Amino acid sequence: MARLDSLFHEMQDRGASDLHIVVGRPPMIRTRGDLVETEHERLTASKAEELIVEILTPAQHEQVGQHLDLDFAYELPGLARFRANVMHQHRGLGAVFRIIPTDIMTLDQLGMPPAVRKLAEMPAGLILVTGPTGSGKSTTLAGMIDHINETREAHILTIEDPLEFIHQPKKCLITQREVGAHTENFASALRVAGRQDPDIILVGEMRDLETISLALTSAACGLLVFGTLHTNSAIKTVDRIIDAYPPEEQNQVRAMLADSLSGVVAQQLVKTTDNKRCAAVEILIGGRALGNIIREGKTSMIPSYMQSGSGEGMQTMDQALVALVQAGRITAEDAMTKATDKTVFERLVAGGPGAAIGGIPPIGGPPPGAVPRPGPPPGATPRQPGQSGFPPPQRPPIGRR
Repeated sequence: MARLDSLFHEMQDRGASDLHIVVGRPPMIRTRGDLVETEHERLTASKAEELIVEILTPAQHEQVGQHLDLDFAYELPGLARFRANVMHQHRGLGAVFRIIPTDIMTLDQLGMPPAVRKLAEMPAGLILVTGPTGSGKSTTLAGMIDHINETREAHILTIEDPLEFIHQPKKCLITQREVGAHTENFASALRVAGRQDPDIILVGEMRDLETISLALTSAACGLLVFGTLHTNSAIKTVDRIIDAYPPEEQNQVRAMLADSLSGVVAQQLVKTTDNKRCAAVEILIGGRALGNIIREGKTSMIPSYMQSGSGEGMQTMDQALVALVQAGRITAEDAMTKATDKTVFERLVAGGPGAAIGGIPPIGGPPPGAVPRPGPPPGATPRQPGQSGFPPPQRPPIGRR
């Protein structure tokens, strides 16, 4: 057994998500979002290199020497898979390992809102799962793919770097390709994907313009395409895709994205009151109104669109955070660090369970702090729908100014 394997077992026992091998420090693990030292001795440059090289194949060792870093997956049978990055840094060779559970959690187990399942059931379009590094994007995507695998008869093609969750065929045919091992890069795999008869494509990371363009084109051709971006909100996700293109191409891209974008799930992990972590999820669902917003370049209206679409399952990040605070799952202080508009968020939380969320007043009541509107005087004719309460403007006669 490799010496690193004992550290992987320790990770599992302590509920850690990441293991850091760094010269000059003991092996360090990230648990519940915090990076802490283990009780092992400090690593010298030679000791760190021995630990890392022991689990590399000769080809991987050669690649680290040539390219100075390497992404790969390492599997410890009976325990878990690990996403690994080995890199040279000024003190010597280092590595970071992220644990990938063997069992794929369902969307219900992840605590995802029903709208995320609704997005997974879309027949076609582009669905993006976004968030900062370590926010659980891969786990959410795995849950969505697993839901499709259990409910549809289709061909799922995944392109990842490296392969993370391994999906066993249920109702679907599953093809999983790893960049470096099975294809040169994301773009080259996407260029030939159309010849492989997929119904669903998962792109592990949309890193560059060519990959974004090919994923968008695949969605426009009627496939269901999943991808990830390192953006914190739906509005930033839309802007990031458009801004990736040269200015002279952006109008055409807006039109393609307006027709193809089926949804965005932007998530962040927040510490819970029981010292664990849960996902706060912003959800944007595509539609004709969203298409018009994107096509006209009015992305600043997306938050209002999400607020007005709460009946369809859409929600802003601040709405999600307030709901978690009101449910007692997270504290207001921890939620505040993740809030998009901290001033509005503070007012909403202070309003208690009946307060508006994300600018939407409680059903049947005015917004918090609003002055009640006086009713009509006794005997007055009720105002008809569409009437403003003001007399119509007087138009000048034709021909006069």
